[in-house]
Amino acid sequence: MQVKRYWLMVRMAFIRNGFRRVEFAKKKGIYDGIGENVMIQSRKIPLYSRLIRFHNNIMVASNVIFLTHDVTHNILNKAFPDKKFREKIGCIEIMDNVFIGANSIILNNVRIGPNAIVAAGSVVTKDVLENTIVGGNPARVIGTFDNYVKKRVLDLNAYPEDLKPKDQRIKKELAVLEWEKFQNQKTKN
Repeated sequence: MQVKRYWLMVRMAFIRNGFRRVEFAKKKGIYDGIGENVMIQSRKIPLYSRLIRFHNNIMVASNVIFLTHDVTHNILNKAFPDKKFREKIGCIEIMDNVFIGANSIILNNVRIGPNAIVAAGSVVTKDVLENTIVGGNPARVIGTFDNYVKKRVLDLNAYPEDLKPKDQRIKKELAVLEWEKFQNQKTKN
């Protein structure tokens, strides 16, 4: 079974687009379920991936780790040979309208969302409630989804439509504009 998982990861490594990677995962039945408009940047298939369920409109950034298990039973069985410890496993469920930032770790027996954001680098050890933004290690509430949406609506005119990024590239003019905004903001602080 491990060989199959590694072979699927090799095949996924050559799929550059996160949406196409999800279509491949759906076709191969890698996860318990995947809804519509789901993008997963990671090319790594978690151990016990059938214990992970993705609902709709979910974006998972690069290097996110889903831990459906832990292996402390190995040390416990050695430390206490008269007892028998089993591997701890658990499900992970990602509800609708969720973004999970790069380099985050999601532990087992966790449900995220709906309408939630996990900040980059977070370690999620317990459920993320609806309409929240969490961040840190361990992840804790740092804001609300609704407030984030309001803030982003105000940012809609942050740069001209004709300069918006396309195919993961930006025009030189947009880079200049962004550096000017950055420098102005830093000067104010």
